[in-house]
Amino acid sequence: MAAVALGALPGTPQQTSLHSPSGAPFTFRSLGLGAFFSLCIAIGDPYGNMVIRGSYMGLDFGTPGALFLFFLLAALFNRILRLRREELLVVYIMMIAASAIPTMGLSEHLLTIISGVQYYASPENDWSQLIHPFIPAWMVPQDPEAIKWFFEGAPKGHGVPWGVWLGPLACWLVLALALYLVMIATMVILRRQWVDQERLLYPIIQVPLEMVQQDGGRTFFRNPVMWAGFALPVLASTLNGLHAYFNFIPALQLVSSIPILRNTVNLEFRLSFPMIGFSYLINLDIAFSLWFFNTVAKLLRGGLNILGISSTEKLGIYGAASEPVLAHQGQGAMIMLVLFGLWIARDYLRGVLRKAFKGDPQVDDSGEMLSYRAAVFTWIGGVLVLSVWLWLSGLPFWAAPLTVLTALLTFVGLTRVVCEGGVATAVGPMIASSTIVSAFGSQVLGPAGMVGMAFTYVWAADIRTFVMASCAHGLKLSEHLGRRLRPLFWALLLAILISLVASLATILHLAYTYGGINLNGWFFDGGPKAPFEYAAAKLNSPVGPDWTGWVHTLVGGGIMALLMLARHQLSWWPLHPIGYPIGAVWLMDALWFSIFLAWLIKLAVLKYGGPQLYRATRPFFLGMIVGQFAVAATWLIIDYFTGMTDNVVFWI
Repeated sequence: MAAVALGALPGTPQQTSLHSPSGAPFTFRSLGLGAFFSLCIAIGDPYGNMVIRGSYMGLDFGTPGALFLFFLLAALFNRILRLRREELLVVYIMMIAASAIPTMGLSEHLLTIISGVQYYASPENDWSQLIHPFIPAWMVPQDPEAIKWFFEGAPKGHGVPWGVWLGPLACWLVLALALYLVMIATMVILRRQWVDQERLLYPIIQVPLEMVQQDGGRTFFRNPVMWAGFALPVLASTLNGLHAYFNFIPALQLVSSIPILRNTVNLEFRLSFPMIGFSYLINLDIAFSLWFFNTVAKLLRGGLNILGISSTEKLGIYGAASEPVLAHQGQGAMIMLVLFGLWIARDYLRGVLRKAFKGDPQVDDSGEMLSYRAAVFTWIGGVLVLSVWLWLSGLPFWAAPLTVLTALLTFVGLTRVVCEGGVATAVGPMIASSTIVSAFGSQVLGPAGMVGMAFTYVWAADIRTFVMASCAHGLKLSEHLGRRLRPLFWALLLAILISLVASLATILHLAYTYGGINLNGWFFDGGPKAPFEYAAAKLNSPVGPDWTGWVHTLVGGGIMALLMLARHQLSWWPLHPIGYPIGAVWLMDALWFSIFLAWLIKLAVLKYGGPQLYRATRPFFLGMIVGQFAVAATWLIIDYFTGMTDNVVFWI
């Protein structure tokens, strides 16, 4: 990507020079608080969406729960604790890493999918014949009664049957840790290219950076413009929260839609205060491309519907799979985004490899969280472990590493979109399993391979958050921590382990106490069924490679290549390519209007007030982000004490 993009302004935080740290960031206080808040997130996120069933605080890349806790820490608790700026950032980095695991990131899918395959088997779906014979015993719990209690609640006096779960969870934790180590190593390898060479904006971390300015955040917390922005979502969400208690208080409708193109497509108008805030921080051309390509995708979808043109291919429920043509094109664009980025970084990556394999003294990695040798060999070792694990789960020998690499391409591409475009809520156009099945066919994978593919839904399907994106943001923040960053790796690993263990234990406890089917409808019903319904459909009607999908994948990749070449070669080119890969995904249908509003407001501000007015208004939009997350968390706390459930004041 171009180093300087349209809309970047002098004097914004991402362009200011770094100051020297005032003290050691990795202290007992910072690590202890980071561990404590990671534990709070690991327990609080599942409890909030399963028992209180309120606003989601750990579902997406924006990590609302972490930002709310950091807001309390920086604004209130630090008056007593007196943590330095660097210590505060270590705490925040640990919290965002922990946020990527408890719910959508892993834990709530892991426990429900590996048990749901047995609980939801019935004579009608015939999973007992189609799927069960091909599940390795070590992957899933084996006690039918314990599985039934997990979904329906344990009898009084019975606790969690830990012995039933420890074996399969130990095997899955091998996969999870290998995956997270590969994600961390990938971001260490790419950090300098993204941060120093391409200067990505990382909009999502601008709020915590403002909270820990060198003046202790006084400029941020004492700014009336920020508090005005803070008040806007607080007032709107408070009205909606009170409506759940007192129905005579009118609810504020923040979502509307109109049917277009002969009622074949809905044009959704959703006001997302955080998304407006994040989008105001990005460059104008990026914001324009995000809503523009989504608009084009809707027009294409509607046009295809009117003409009666549709694909019969079944890709499952994730990404842009409602229209396979657009899904394949988006996946081709996502792959090209990553490959083109690696090509641009080829000289830099050669230096990384020289350092890793030959110890080239001219390549300096002393300021990295891991040495390049450690990062490269961790990546290679982790990919090998993941590939062997998937092979043992049933995938053919050739398909296991290909699935891992496809998943990693999607993770890297989506992380790039989040870091450059500030899209705090996003998914990829396709997932690894549907990409491989479409490209090679279910026939060549066989029954064991399709069942193994179904279990990849645990970690590579509902990817609205994952550790790689949190690590990327943490490494961007690490440039404020000085050059001695090796302890940061262990801080991240500590947060990840705490989040893994505590979230799994919490979910098991809640499920056996209340019965999972009485908790969260998606995680205990729709989510566990989706992978095996997809696998059963392919096993009942085996298919070969979808050559039309290959064509549209190449078309999407070709269009993306042209967009990226135009971006690099033509200074006047108005379209940033970052919006194309995710233009057709369902979440962008919900977010486009908020991004459009932010783009329009910023365009007017820069045209009539210039950079000075932009800098003056910027705190207002930062306040909108903090305000929405703070009021959502506040209502969760209120609902906890009152016993209210299903009072959702914030989703995306």
